[in-house]
Amino acid sequence: MKILFIGDVFARPGRQALNLWLKDLISEHDIDFCIANGENAAHGKGITKQTADEIYASGVDFITLGNHAWGQKDTLSFIDDFPIVRPANMSKSLPGKGWCIVNTNKGDIGILNLQGRVFMDHVDNPFECATECLHEMRQYTNIIVVDFHAEATSEKIALALYIDGLCSCVIGTHTHVQTADERILPNGTAFISDAGMTGPIHSIIGMDIKCVMEKFVRSMPTRFEPAKGSFMLNAVVIDICDNSGVAKDIYRIFLKQS
Repeated sequence: MKILFIGDVFARPGRQALNLWLKDLISEHDIDFCIANGENAAHGKGITKQTADEIYASGVDFITLGNHAWGQKDTLSFIDDFPIVRPANMSKSLPGKGWCIVNTNKGDIGILNLQGRVFMDHVDNPFECATECLHEMRQYTNIIVVDFHAEATSEKIALALYIDGLCSCVIGTHTHVQTADERILPNGTAFISDAGMTGPIHSIIGMDIKCVMEKFVRSMPTRFEPAKGSFMLNAVVIDICDNSGVAKDIYRIFLKQS
C-alpha cells in the first residue's frame, strides 16, 4: 500500500496547491490513500467545514489536526462526523476522536494523531498515549500512520524510536519546514521529522512577511495574516507491506510554482 501524507495545508494558497497538483500526484505515484494535516487550512489557524470539504474534493481521503484543532468555532459542528482526527492526547472530554480505523479497497488503515509537549500547550503524555492507542489499534490492522504534531525535533525522533515496530510510520508535522531525515527505523517504521508545509512560498512559515517582521524586529504586537502569492506542496510517500504493515520505503515530494 502506498500512502501520500501532505504537510500542513496552510490557508487558501495551500488549498490551491492541492487543487492544482494533488490528483496528478496520486496518479503519478500510484497512491492508494491520501492523508493531509489540515489544522491551518482556514486562514492559517484551524479548519472549517467549507475548507475541509475543499480539501476532500481535491483528492484527500483523511485529515489530521494539531494544536490549532479548535482555531475555528465551526469545527465543533462537524469533527465527530467527518474523516478527521485531532490529537489523541488532548483531554478525553473534548469532541472528536484521536484515532480511527479506515476501511479501504487495499485493507484497513489506522490513523493516530498526537501532539508534542515541548514548547507547546499542555497535553497528556504522548508516549503513554501512543502505547495505549497502538495496542488497541493493532487489534484491527497492522497498517498504522501516526501524525506527531510537535515542535521539537528531539521529541519527534524520541517518539518514533519509542514506538518503532508498532506502527508503519511516524510523520512529523507543525514546524512547516520539510526535513531531509526520512528513513526506515530498525524495526520497520518509516520516519521523517517534518513533512513540511503546503502553502505560500514567500512567507514566514505561512504568514505574511511584513506582519511577522514587526514582531521580531520591533517587538510590536501584530495580527498575523496568511501570505499570498506563489505556493508550494510538501509531502511524503510511504510504501507499506500490505500484510505486515512494515514500511518498505519513504521519500519526499516538493513542488512549487515557478
